[in-house]
Amino acid sequence: MAVPLLDLVAQYHTIRDEVRRAIDGVLDTQVCIGGPKVAECEKAVAAYCGCKFGIGASSGTDAILNALMSLGVGRGDEVITTTFTFFATGGCIARTGARPVFVDIDPRTYNIDPNQAARRVTKKTKAVIPVHLFGQAADMDPIMKVARDRRLAVVEDAAQAIGATYKGRKVGSLGTCGCFSFFPSKNLGGVGDGGMIVTSDAGLADMCTIMRNHGSKPKYYHKHVGGNFRLDPIQAAVIAVKLKVLEQWHEARRANAAYYDRKFAGCEKIVTPCVEPHNGMIYNQYVIRVCSDKGASRDHVRQHLAEKKIGSEVYYPVPLHLQECFADLRYKEGDLPHAELAAKEVLALPIYPELTDAQKDEVVTAVLEAVGA
Repeated sequence: MAVPLLDLVAQYHTIRDEVRRAIDGVLDTQVCIGGPKVAECEKAVAAYCGCKFGIGASSGTDAILNALMSLGVGRGDEVITTTFTFFATGGCIARTGARPVFVDIDPRTYNIDPNQAARRVTKKTKAVIPVHLFGQAADMDPIMKVARDRRLAVVEDAAQAIGATYKGRKVGSLGTCGCFSFFPSKNLGGVGDGGMIVTSDAGLADMCTIMRNHGSKPKYYHKHVGGNFRLDPIQAAVIAVKLKVLEQWHEARRANAAYYDRKFAGCEKIVTPCVEPHNGMIYNQYVIRVCSDKGASRDHVRQHLAEKKIGSEVYYPVPLHLQECFADLRYKEGDLPHAELAAKEVLALPIYPELTDAQKDEVVTAVLEAVGA
């Protein structure tokens, strides 16, 4: 039985009629930039996250870039973040002219190690970007304490974590602002690129709104150099439809994760996701660790799954501090060992809500076969 890593067609069929009506509603008005659909989506997502303001963005990447630009991050500044994340996190820092400062991860959760982050703060540090990886919140209390003590901005990269909670609060509402991605593969995905910034800081919200329109306010008058970071109304309309069933999809992912956890229990060569008791995880990915110290090989497991036509993915094969484009930062192999080992051992398995028990059993059987369990 073939099992894809993600089946967006199966999801679409459950909401097809409402999505088509929402898209037709935009096309019928021909309000194709901004307009009421974007405003409605911004309000709904902000409320869902427990924030006062939402500012739509053209992608999750542009949400981070806009947030950093609006906070005044630029040349001569440093921004601390995790090395184990999608490239956009570090790339956006570099695009502002600031210096990315990469730190290691907690090997259990794969999220940023707050103690290492605290030790890397200098007089040049302007902001910290914790990433809520794979759908689980980073440990925010110690990060926020350092930020308050050192007067730093905290930009939450919550691209993979909309709806995840930390001690009862939604991610995105914990720092200065939060940034989300609506890339189609996300738990809340559009039909193309899209993203959003959420915040309860009125001044920052206003600046982000200005910066997404080339820094103009009023139109054609520019005090700032911004960008074209606008959320498309068609994406906004689709996101608003999906937001209504997002919690239902989260619960289905959690049930699938619990199923995997039970099936893999007792296999010493496989480590299942570690979820902190104070966190509510949404499982944007279900990531196992294939333990090389137990004689298992992640790459062999992936190859075996591919032969069985079962989808999997490596998030991420090369930590940011070892990427060629950041060679001038002079990190070397061995500097951030927990992330480097994770890059060699992690593997994401299918976790989407529409998975059947038969499909999950197919995945489990293939993984256990591959590690000889």
